[in-house]
Amino acid sequence: MHYTHFLQLYIPPYASSTIDKRSEQASAISLLLLVTVRQRLVTYMATSMGCIVLLCLVSPLLLAGAVRGDPWGGLFPQFYDHSCPKAKEIVKSIVAQAVAKETRMAASLVRLHFHDCFVKGCDASVLLDNSSSIVSEKGSNPNMNSLRGFEVVDQIKATLEAACPGTVSCADILALAARDSTVLVGGPYWDVPLGRRDSLGASIQGSNNDIPAPNNTLPTIITKFKRHGLNVVDVVALSGGHTIGMSRCTSFRQRLYNQTGNGMADSTLDVSYAAQLRQGCPRSGGDNNLFPLDFVTPAKFDNFYFKNLLVGKGLLSSDEVLLTKSAETAALVKAYAADVNLFFQHFAQSMVNMGNISPLTGSQGEIRKNCRRLNNNH
Repeated sequence: MHYTHFLQLYIPPYASSTIDKRSEQASAISLLLLVTVRQRLVTYMATSMGCIVLLCLVSPLLLAGAVRGDPWGGLFPQFYDHSCPKAKEIVKSIVAQAVAKETRMAASLVRLHFHDCFVKGCDASVLLDNSSSIVSEKGSNPNMNSLRGFEVVDQIKATLEAACPGTVSCADILALAARDSTVLVGGPYWDVPLGRRDSLGASIQGSNNDIPAPNNTLPTIITKFKRHGLNVVDVVALSGGHTIGMSRCTSFRQRLYNQTGNGMADSTLDVSYAAQLRQGCPRSGGDNNLFPLDFVTPAKFDNFYFKNLLVGKGLLSSDEVLLTKSAETAALVKAYAADVNLFFQHFAQSMVNMGNISPLTGSQGEIRKNCRRLNNNH
């Protein structure tokens, strides 16, 4: 069967069941599901020339390897089943301890994986400290005084090294920790393809330029995603990660006082919500004052982030523009606000997609013994 004929006929089971379940709701949302599924299939087929189409479409796991030119791309969930059978259990246990101690750590570990993958791919470059040969990404504008969770990763790595020396990569630790963190605070589970290796360098320039920023325009954000093979569905679904976690005053102050250079607040921001934010985020000072990205359920992974956007209560400009600057992204926001299961399905799929950005496999890179430094830098 020709690919285009297959596209017209095949709808994955999760899409059809979702449409059946929502058959009594607005037809626009049902149409949206068909459109977004079709967009996903087109994108995947365009980047999966070397794999069997049916397998690529049915399994998020197989999709993770498609862009590498074979169905697996060197990544698969069972990668450590023989070489380090307790690897997943060790990661999960330590992440659970960290999140129990501080719920915010769940969001921090998800963000750490995101900031890693968007710079040089998912290769743990974000974990490297400064050295004679490395300018750390930790000093970039998006990461400085902001990125957290390094000590949790250190603890996981030390435990894994004791159990299985030189086996489990720091990049895979980040991918597993992000999944486990999401589940621990009520979000979806997904199988994490594994087998990444760790980078031999970092890119502070890439960190400054490639990570979407709170004040980026929507076209800029979409462009940054597309550079990594991610589409508009991924943009909106992954933005939903802001259903947990905190943001600093400096990341949204502009919205409160001078959004367009006219000395006025962002007109898309709810007036009462803006007044509340100003109490803790003054015109000057208080840069590091923290505010929940989802003020309704800040510690629970759910779809209130999207519901907040619908009433002008998204915290960051990069959040609210999903509703106000594009009919395509706005339709997704409304669909996710109406159906938490659809959001969870798309978020899980998009996390697999993001986790497959340019992984190092085979003999590329190395397996660091300490995630903060290269093996030849003692």
